[in-house]
Amino acid sequence: MKSLLKVPHTLILLLSMMLLAFVATWLVPQGFFETVTLENGRQAVVPGTFALADAQIRLTPMDFFVAIPRALAAAQDVIFFVFIVGGVLAIARATGTIDALIGRLLERFGNKPHMLIFMVVFTFAMASGAIGTAGEYIPFVLILVGLCKAMKLDAMTAVGMVVVGYGIGYGVSAFNPFTVMIAQQVADVPLYSGIELRLAIFLPFVLIGFHHVWRYAKKVEAEPGSSLTVGIPCPLQGTEQADYPTLNMRHKSILFGLVATVVIAVWGISQQGWYLYELGAMFIIWGIFTAVVGQLNASDAAEKFIEGVKDLATTAMLVGVARGIALIMEDGQILHTLVYAMSYPLSYLGAEIASVGMFIMQTILNLFIPSGSGQAYVTMPLMAPVGDIIGVNRQIAVLAYQFGDGFSNMIVPTNAVLMGIIGMAGVPYHLWFRFCLPLMLKLMAAASLVLVLAVVFDYGAEHQPQVAIEAAQN
Repeated sequence: MKSLLKVPHTLILLLSMMLLAFVATWLVPQGFFETVTLENGRQAVVPGTFALADAQIRLTPMDFFVAIPRALAAAQDVIFFVFIVGGVLAIARATGTIDALIGRLLERFGNKPHMLIFMVVFTFAMASGAIGTAGEYIPFVLILVGLCKAMKLDAMTAVGMVVVGYGIGYGVSAFNPFTVMIAQQVADVPLYSGIELRLAIFLPFVLIGFHHVWRYAKKVEAEPGSSLTVGIPCPLQGTEQADYPTLNMRHKSILFGLVATVVIAVWGISQQGWYLYELGAMFIIWGIFTAVVGQLNASDAAEKFIEGVKDLATTAMLVGVARGIALIMEDGQILHTLVYAMSYPLSYLGAEIASVGMFIMQTILNLFIPSGSGQAYVTMPLMAPVGDIIGVNRQIAVLAYQFGDGFSNMIVPTNAVLMGIIGMAGVPYHLWFRFCLPLMLKLMAAASLVLVLAVVFDYGAEHQPQVAIEAAQN
């Protein structure tokens, strides 16, 4: 009986979701919106143009299996970034730098884990909210796993700190260039407008996330058997330290190199349009610097790098397969049908309920459109005019979008960054889902309250395009 109830491997869960998407392409009416090319070269849908497809595409079983290697190819930037980070961190660990850093942090936070948790959640939320960082956190996962392990906590706590900070930062961002700014641009409201509300709700939502992680950590600290990852091999298994090395000047130089790498990467993302290819290059440079400063010979450094890459083969496979779900829905022409089907009923709801409905719709669609900017281009051209008709200001429609996109980043298995983080920490997806679902419900309740109050107090009315108001009245 137990074997029948056993939760399958995360890879099986993702393949099952791909299979469901494949079956859906046979059952769901196929259709699409017309699209236009914007000044920045991105495609956006045209409201009111949805039509059923003239020619129905019938995907074959062979198409399903071909989608798997295609998905791996489509997610290659994240996959190879994960490989590079894993290999470079293995080099850093061989120099003793990671262990020395953990030892130093233990001296500072060993008896104050709540301070560590709040600091990490707050810092990552700030960075994600300001400049849209996400994949940049992957290098810190194993460091936090080692630190939590030394503090008698578990890998779930480490993942919670990273992912909760990242998800809440995106969800309540004041000016994330990849989500909020794009959504405002598409909705035709001034960039950076409405920032006062988003700044006001930042800390309350961060505290909700912090409390969730801290309450779990306290439970594990008091009763290790209550850990959700009991019996799950830790990625650092067999590397227990009785005494941590002293953080010497060589280690500090390597850590300074890491900080400089992240700072340059953040600058490149915000100012030069960099992304994962450039980030990978920066970490390769840091890896070479680490090997030289750590006095590793070339062969030893190469061996450690390959070992680190091998350890993340499972993670890379999960990241790639996760992309296949959306890929099959795009091939089967049902993605726009789902968007249309979910947006149409909103026009018959009252403004307060419709604003929450927009949020729920965006949450669901993030499963199928895991790109924040991609989701903005697909959904905001529809949500903005729907809001005009039912009395939901476009600023509120943008807020509903960023809540739905940001918070669900923490739980949808199609999010490549999430799968990379939990894979690196050795946390199975079903256990992460069990940890994260209660937090998602709390965040959704708080977000729904904010949206209802935003409608009641007419948030964003001063920036509502006059042409949209006139069109809605006519």
